[in-house]
Amino acid sequence: MTQSVEVLNRYGTDLVGEARGSERECMAGLECFLNVVRALGMGSCITEVGGGSGSPPLVPQLNNLDSVKRRRMKGSSSFDYKVVPGRMFLNGSSDVASLYSKQGKKGINQDAMLVWENFCSKEGTIFCGVFDGHGPFGHRVAKRVRDSFPLKLIAQWDLHHKNKDGLSDHSSAAGSCNSDIGFRLADEKPIVTDNELGGTNAILTLRESFLKASKFMDKELKLHPDIDCFCSGTTAVTLVKQGQDLVIGNVGDSRAVLGTRDHNDSLIAVQLTIDLKPNLPREEERIKRHRGRVFSLRNEPDVSRVWLPNSDFPGLAMARAFGDFCLKDYGLIAVPDISHHRLTEKDEFVVLATDGIWDVLSNEEVVDIVASASQTNAARVLVESAVKGWKTKYPFSKIDDCAAVCLFFDSNSELKSAYATEELIPEASIDQSEQSPLLCEKGIGLDA
Repeated sequence: MTQSVEVLNRYGTDLVGEARGSERECMAGLECFLNVVRALGMGSCITEVGGGSGSPPLVPQLNNLDSVKRRRMKGSSSFDYKVVPGRMFLNGSSDVASLYSKQGKKGINQDAMLVWENFCSKEGTIFCGVFDGHGPFGHRVAKRVRDSFPLKLIAQWDLHHKNKDGLSDHSSAAGSCNSDIGFRLADEKPIVTDNELGGTNAILTLRESFLKASKFMDKELKLHPDIDCFCSGTTAVTLVKQGQDLVIGNVGDSRAVLGTRDHNDSLIAVQLTIDLKPNLPREEERIKRHRGRVFSLRNEPDVSRVWLPNSDFPGLAMARAFGDFCLKDYGLIAVPDISHHRLTEKDEFVVLATDGIWDVLSNEEVVDIVASASQTNAARVLVESAVKGWKTKYPFSKIDDCAAVCLFFDSNSELKSAYATEELIPEASIDQSEQSPLLCEKGIGLDA
């Protein structure tokens, strides 16, 4: 008897399964199928901010504040509703960043994003991230990682700073994760000079903080009482900018791309992360070593997926993810691939985006689009361009959710105002305390 279970990203992209064979495998497939049914039946229990195509910006009027509060989802993280200076997680912009997300045609928007200025109470330090959920509860996993991971990173970073011997156990701690940990320089500088030693120590500390925070994040999801992460998960590409250093942690197939100038002063794109797909040699080798399987379906030969040893389930289209515990014993990991880039005067901005954008736009196209837009509207213009790309390149496919964060290294307000067009009304939680005490007190702009 064969039981077919289809669990795609937003019920259509990242997960696909066909459970068959033993009774145990059928039960696993049935369980995941029931999860899909439950998710599809949630309906109005989910309040999604950001809206789909054609939705007006969500900026509630004062006389609607009570109804906004009533719409808050019971299971959401309470951190969503806290006004934190410099923390933005909805559509909008600040002096240094622009962020925008748009729901696709596959169901609830499972993308999440974050920009946090003065991160870890360090002036000039910025945290950015995009998170692409998948599976029946992917939207909840993505938001949970968005809210919880930065706090875990802060805790680990502070712990290292308070511990004078914080780097003494670096090699042993890194070794505990075996060869699954990756650390590299994005610009592939092979030698570290003496005058870079202090900065390198700081980078290694931050790297260790990324690794430990990710480990604790995945453990939290596994033990979470209200979010079923058995066959749901999320990607996460996150970045910390401290001074002239960028440290990027990547879990999954979202991507970070740098917009910079070459020796001819031409704008070029430099990819800072690797899309961690199952068919990458190092990823595939690890998965097979843990008895997982990697292969593509006949109707999508270009998409490699991860499967259980004896069952065509669940078919995850990435080699690393938070959550997805049905595959954690079979080669899937939540260990970030960590890279470092030292900024120069030629670097202009970095774009973090989910695969809904990279599936239809090249790195070069993304950089050109962002460079040609105003900083205020850059992320929105990029997402709208990707939506058009989906309609053109894949007219018979459902448009994927898209989310983008554009972080600019030149925050000159005069330069921005010269290009500014109409102000985009933010659906955002940019620090409302500096805009209106009344709005902040009543919860305007918070994730309802």
